[in-house]
Amino acid sequence: MARLNRSTGCRREGFLFFIIMASLLVLLSCSASWPILDRIPGAHVGERVKGVAFESEEYVVYILQGEENSESLAERFLGDREKSWVIEDANEGVPFVKNQTVIIPLRTDNKGGLTASGYQVVPVLNYHHFLEDCDSLLCIPPAVFDQQMKYLKDNGYRTVTMEDLLSFLQYRQALPKKSLMITIDDGYRSAYDVAYPILKRYGLTATLFIYTDYVGVSDKAITWDQLKELNADRFQIGSHTISHSDLTMKKEGESEKDYLARIKKEVIDSKQIIDMKLTQDTIAIAFPFGRYNESILSLAEQAGYMLGFSVEGGGNPFFSDALCLRRTQILKKDLDSFVTQLNTFYEFSLE
Repeated sequence: MARLNRSTGCRREGFLFFIIMASLLVLLSCSASWPILDRIPGAHVGERVKGVAFESEEYVVYILQGEENSESLAERFLGDREKSWVIEDANEGVPFVKNQTVIIPLRTDNKGGLTASGYQVVPVLNYHHFLEDCDSLLCIPPAVFDQQMKYLKDNGYRTVTMEDLLSFLQYRQALPKKSLMITIDDGYRSAYDVAYPILKRYGLTATLFIYTDYVGVSDKAITWDQLKELNADRFQIGSHTISHSDLTMKKEGESEKDYLARIKKEVIDSKQIIDMKLTQDTIAIAFPFGRYNESILSLAEQAGYMLGFSVEGGGNPFFSDALCLRRTQILKKDLDSFVTQLNTFYEFSLE
C-alpha cells in the first residue's frame, strides 16, 4: 500500500481509515465469525480421510483422533508447522483432546485483522538495559523481565519478525491475533547475557536496535560476534544510527548544510555499516529518543529502510505509516502495568 506524500506527515487513524473500513467491512460482514457446519460455502463430504468430517475450499472440519496438536495439523493441512497459529486462533479456548471437533481454515484472507467490531493492532515493546540493581527507568531487573516474558508465553502472545510486520502493514499477510514485537535499544551487552536466554526459554524473539559507535567499546557493550550469533538464531538487528544523537537538533553553531550532512551520515552510514558487518539488508531504524522530522524520514526512505520506530506509545494497525510506527517503552517494573501495554485489538464498531 503506497505511503502518503511526506508533506502530509505520518498517517494516522483518520479519513484513510474510514475509506478502508467502509470498503472492506462489506466483505467481512459474511465472515466475521466462524460459520456453523451447514453454512460452510461448498461444504461436502470429501474423500474418506480419517478424522475429516467436512471439507471445502476454505475449511476442514476435523475430529481429533487423540494424537494431534495444532502444529501437526498445520503441517498436515497447511503444509507448514509454523502456521499453527491459524488453527489456534480459529479454535480459541477449544481443548485439543480426542473426539474434539476443530475447524481448520485453509485460507487467511483477513490480512488487516478487520472485523465488524474493530481492528487488529500490533504493539511494539521497547527495552534498553537489564540489571539486578537498576537505577534508571530504562533498566529492567532480570526477574521482572522473566516474569513479563512468561506472561506473554502463558497467554498466547507471539513475537513477529520485521518482515512479518511489514507484510501486515502492506496488507499482504495476516498475523496471529496476539502478535507483538519486542525491541531492545542501544546495544548493551545485557541484551545478549540476560534478555537472550530468557527470550529463548519462552520461544520468543526480539529485534535489537544498535548504534554502531557503541558496539564493542567496553565490557558493557555487545560485540559484533554476539550480534552475529543472535542473528543466526532468528533475532534481528536494526539501526539506531551511529552516535545516538538527537537527529532533530542542530549542534551549537552548526549550519543547515552541516546539520543535513551529519544526519545523512547518521541515518545512511549506520545502515551500510550494519549491512557490511552482519551481511544483511537492514530494513528498520529506531530514531534516537523517538524523534524525527520530514528530512529524517526522507533520508530513511532514501537509505532503503522500510520500517521506522518512534517511542510514541500505542499499537500499530495495518494502515499505519511504516516509517512512523509506535513503540511503547516498558518503564514500570510491575506486571499489572506491563499487561496494560499488550492491547492487540482496537474496538471500533461500524455495525
